[in-house]
Amino acid sequence: MLTRFLATVGALALTTGLALAQTTTPTAPTAPAPTAPAPTAPAAGDMKEFQAAKLTKISLAQAITTAEQQGAGGRAIDADFEKADGKNPTHWAIKVVYPDGKLVEHGINADTGALYKSENQPIERYFTRLKVSDFQNAKTSLKDALTIAEQRAGGGKAYEAEVEREGSAVAYEIKVALADKEQEVKVGPDGQVMKD
Repeated sequence: MLTRFLATVGALALTTGLALAQTTTPTAPTAPAPTAPAPTAPAAGDMKEFQAAKLTKISLAQAITTAEQQGAGGRAIDADFEKADGKNPTHWAIKVVYPDGKLVEHGINADTGALYKSENQPIERYFTRLKVSDFQNAKTSLKDALTIAEQRAGGGKAYEAEVEREGSAVAYEIKVALADKEQEVKVGPDGQVMKD
């Protein structure tokens, strides 16, 4: 009788085990669900010029001050932001005209403020319509025009400026980097914003 009882219990255990095996399917360990990659800032090379210019530690006005200090009586007349390349760091290229008519482009490192190069430039492009005295006698300097343009654009950061003739005087065309775009502001010889 004990043998029959043990055989029944064993059969019952075997049947229960088989029933459990059929209702529970083994699963492979699961990997965590993939998550979307965190957004990253675009690499400096992928940014538009105005976006990269906003990230510089040295402002255009600071770079102009450094460039103008490289010689007596120099006045900045042109400024460009340049992203880093194989030969140059990210920098401001500032053209300064001197009372003797000499035109020099100074490269100012946009992250450190250090002068890293100076090159003489041909003056014909700038002096076909403007004279050296026009720059020296301008009531509004390029630095003043930058401040005016930044205020007009609502607090953006000026990153490019060029001089042009307005009648017989100097005027400036300035590009200002804003949060998601750039704005061009023209400042006249009297320091007033000009209508396009």
